[in-house]
Amino acid sequence: MANYYNIDDILMEEEPITSIFQVRANGVGLLDPGSESNCVEAGAKVDLPLWLAHELHLRQAVAIGVPPCFSQRTRKEVQADAACVDLRSRCPYFYELGCKIFPLVGDKSIGPFLLYTFTSRYKEILSKSHSAPVSTSPKYLPRLTQEETQLFKAAQWSIASFRKWRVGGSRLEKASILGRKRKPAAAQLPPAG
Repeated sequence: MANYYNIDDILMEEEPITSIFQVRANGVGLLDPGSESNCVEAGAKVDLPLWLAHELHLRQAVAIGVPPCFSQRTRKEVQADAACVDLRSRCPYFYELGCKIFPLVGDKSIGPFLLYTFTSRYKEILSKSHSAPVSTSPKYLPRLTQEETQLFKAAQWSIASFRKWRVGGSRLEKASILGRKRKPAAAQLPPAG
C-alpha cells in the first residue's frame, strides 16, 4: 500500500486476480460463488481483489495465477502490433498491475513483456499527442491504459504550453547586466620572481 490515498492505486488494487486456495478457509464462503457452505475448500479457484490475494499469498493460503491480461494471446497481439492493442479493455491499470503481480506469480517474463509493451507504444502515444488534432483524441484515448492516458494528456499540455509561449507568451528578455559595456581588463603580468 505505497499510495494509500491515490485513487488510481485503490482502483488498481481492486482488479480481480484468479487465486487457488492452498488450504481450507472457514467463514469465507461468500468469496466463492460456487460454495454452498461458509468455507472455501483447498484447491478452489476464486477471483479475489489484488489487495486480498496479495495478503493471502503472503500467508501462503493462496497461489496466484497470471492474470488474463498477461496471457500468451495478449503477448502475441502486442508483438504483432503493440499500438493497435486495446489494453484498457484488458486491464485499465495494465503497467501498475504488472509491476505489482510480477513478484507474486513467479513468471519472470512479465517484466520484459511490460518493458517491451511500453517502449513499443510510447513513441506512438507521443506522436499522436503532438500531431493529432483534438478531434481524433476521443477515438484514440479509449484504447490507452490509465498510465498511458496520463502520459498522452501531459504531452498535449506540454505542446500547447510551448505553442502558447512561442506565439506570444512571456518572451525571454536580455538581462540588464548584459547590455553594459565592459572595461577592457589590463593584461597583468605575473610578478617576476
